[in-house]
Amino acid sequence: MTAKRTFWSAGTALAVVLGSTPALAQTAPGARDVAADRTASDSNQDVVVTGSRIQRLGFDAPTPTTVISETELRIGNRPSIAGVLNDMPQFRATLTPATTTGNTTSGTSTADLRGLGALRTLTLLDGHRFNGSADLNTVPQSLIKRVDVVTGGASAAWGSGAVAGVVNIILDDEMKGIRLGAQTGISTRGDGERYSFDGAWGTDFAGGRGHFMVGGDYTDDKGIFGRKSRPNLEAGVFQRADGQLIRAQDVNYTILNRGGSILSLTGAPRNLVFNPDGTVGPLPLGSQTAGQFTVGGNGQNIYDYVAVSSPYKRTNVFARATYDLTDSLKLWANGSFNRMTGDYGFFPETPLAVIMPDNAFLTPAARAQLAANGVTGPFVLGRILDDVGPKKILNFKYSRRNLEGAIGLKGKIGDHWGYDVYYDHGESRIDQSLYNQRITSRFNNGVDSVLVNGKAVCRINADANPANDDPACVPINLLGNGNISPQALAYAFGGNHFIYTNKLDAAGASVHGQPFSTPAGPVDIAFGTDWRWEKMITNFVDPLSQANAFATLNSSATNGAFSVKEAFGEVNVPVINVPDTIKLEVNGAARYSDYSTSGGIWTWKTGGTARIASDLLLRAVYSRDIRSPSITEYFLSRATNIGNLQDPYQGAPQANVVIYSGGNPKLTPETSHTLTLGGSYSPRFFKGFSVSLDYYSIDIRNVITTVTAQDALTQCYNASPNDPTCGGIITRNPNGTIGSMLVLYRNLAAYKTRGLDIEASYRRPLGDGMVTMRAVANHIFDLNINGTDVAGIVGGDTAFSTPKWRLTGSVSYADDNFGVDLRARYVGGGIYSTVKGGNGQYILNNDVSSRTYVDLGLQFKVQQQFTWFVNINNMFDVDPPLTPYNNPNYDVIGRYFSTGVKLKF
Repeated sequence: MTAKRTFWSAGTALAVVLGSTPALAQTAPGARDVAADRTASDSNQDVVVTGSRIQRLGFDAPTPTTVISETELRIGNRPSIAGVLNDMPQFRATLTPATTTGNTTSGTSTADLRGLGALRTLTLLDGHRFNGSADLNTVPQSLIKRVDVVTGGASAAWGSGAVAGVVNIILDDEMKGIRLGAQTGISTRGDGERYSFDGAWGTDFAGGRGHFMVGGDYTDDKGIFGRKSRPNLEAGVFQRADGQLIRAQDVNYTILNRGGSILSLTGAPRNLVFNPDGTVGPLPLGSQTAGQFTVGGNGQNIYDYVAVSSPYKRTNVFARATYDLTDSLKLWANGSFNRMTGDYGFFPETPLAVIMPDNAFLTPAARAQLAANGVTGPFVLGRILDDVGPKKILNFKYSRRNLEGAIGLKGKIGDHWGYDVYYDHGESRIDQSLYNQRITSRFNNGVDSVLVNGKAVCRINADANPANDDPACVPINLLGNGNISPQALAYAFGGNHFIYTNKLDAAGASVHGQPFSTPAGPVDIAFGTDWRWEKMITNFVDPLSQANAFATLNSSATNGAFSVKEAFGEVNVPVINVPDTIKLEVNGAARYSDYSTSGGIWTWKTGGTARIASDLLLRAVYSRDIRSPSITEYFLSRATNIGNLQDPYQGAPQANVVIYSGGNPKLTPETSHTLTLGGSYSPRFFKGFSVSLDYYSIDIRNVITTVTAQDALTQCYNASPNDPTCGGIITRNPNGTIGSMLVLYRNLAAYKTRGLDIEASYRRPLGDGMVTMRAVANHIFDLNINGTDVAGIVGGDTAFSTPKWRLTGSVSYADDNFGVDLRARYVGGGIYSTVKGGNGQYILNNDVSSRTYVDLGLQFKVQQQFTWFVNINNMFDVDPPLTPYNNPNYDVIGRYFSTGVKLKF
């Protein structure tokens, strides 16, 4: 504790002499930070950048803030705001349609600052919490004015979740007139078609006292399924016979095949497969073969079937009305509707089935071929089921709908005080299904079939025990692709169906003002209260899932709720103010949160700014931040699995251990401490130029996570070798063997990261237009996840894998008739993985080189009313590194064209 207190005191003292990005920036040249300078210049008016609760023009908040302006929103023509954020080096693209192709979050888009997980980035809409923050597809892009990114801990100001920072989406709530747009896009490989339409209308009413706007968009993205058409996307990690791991293109199974691989009862491959006509033939192997895999050849891999980018359809409608009740009091109300849908092939199931010698579908020719290869008894068939149902593989279908409404008051009291009151209610209803799944017992019964009087019959109906009979059982022919009958499909395959609703009620009231002044200037304060209630309700779970009948995914009900009441306050005190020489301010904030589940907890920040000679701004802030558990982490229903474990207490393996997993109502909030030191420089002698540099250090404790049952068992033994129950999570039988294990979400991890944010911008007139240049970079010194530094591990299959360097640089020119944007995105290289082969060495070709992507955009304008635009992303079609599945760090789509028109009236 002494070291922590000393460090905290040092941070506080340092805060007195250092400073921050302006949260509320004025447009006086040379008196603002990079982000505010750029945004103010773009809009030619004062702006409010959300780094603090203090609201005063010219205020320099100690927490750095980056602004994504209209220019950045346009470059790349991204289909969602999350896509725009992912182009910024401070973010990691963990959830987009191109990274959620084989899981049930398919198509969602969230913001992930610092690569610490999307749950640790708080997303706001006009400074308020909203239910749609779980998926940024819910915000119509045509109504967004800019996005403020607070790149540091901000829980004291904004509450739980702001561990890595805050994304605040600012709407263009003064928009007037009519805007219409239409666009389309396609990759150079002829896939990835995207069509979208958008429109917006804004007008004043009641003699200018009121304003109304409404906007919406529709997007139809066909997705990309052509993995074979893209270099390096059918790669895999292959372990050679000498134990050495290598990354190679086209790594395929020897134990699984779309026609059926013939294995021994121990699972060893025989390199024989069934042909479509039921005969047996050799499996053509590739250049290298070892165990279960071969490089090349005529086999398959489950990742061959996974989409490159998942398809979706999106509809958004948003409306906002404001009305000046008096000259100092404004009433506002928002309403929105969003729907995302998807329906596409997921991946195939891969059963291992025992085939008996008297199987009904083994032809005499097949039996003779098997006998010639030494197979005379039962054998195991490894099958890739890509011949099931209309889409041939597992079929994922979802519909996500979000309805939201908010109302509030914003007013002034005199010249120095203001207040803000709001209430928001949102409901997201998620309806999802995974079809073409095996119903385990039916599938096993159907596969085990025999001939009775020349007719295929399920064995359970042919034996002498009528208690086993299933009159509905239909024999299943797995021997060769395409031989499963429609009747067998109807009997042995089905789909889970899960419907649930997430609800958010959020309310807040805040006051800000200047109660008095010091000799250096007015003291600013802000205080208020927030209240939030979150709830998840399961509306429907299919009966088969409730019986745990499916082989791949069984849905389970999750119900729960929690609430939080909060009070906060912030103060900013000017200490020194010598005009054109130095302005020194100190800032502090605190928030108390009372959770219905875990009780009370404090968050706080302390910092300061020093503006020297109006050109140089120094900043420092040290904060304590939190993230409260999510509904899922609290209340996820218990799931039951059976697994094989190595028991270190007994020193022996144990089979068929019952493993329970699920949510944990006893979870407590994560806690984080963040230190940020930096500053910005906007020299008066070089008008239009600004540069900033910020160092950050984030230390998160009590991290909520889960581990595998084996990892939990190993950790238990290492921590408590004399407690075989590990505090009660292990239940043992009288003979000492494990009866069951409880593996829940727990507060047991620690994350740390340190890095630099660097930004520079320059604007100047050129001819009849304006040239804008901007460069943003992020360098990660380390990203430590539970003792493992994953910074520079960029393969994508390591949790939180992140390159050490990312940089985005752009040059834009625009006048009344023409515009051009040229952007380069640099993503650093590193190593693929820290996994070691059987010889104890890392992957032989473990190095991953950096990539640089160049994007080009052109705009042609006619009297500011009509604009035709063309964009090319990844113009030089830079290939991704060897990737078994998808890699969030690199572009896996390749060169992509888009074009469209915009109309304004």
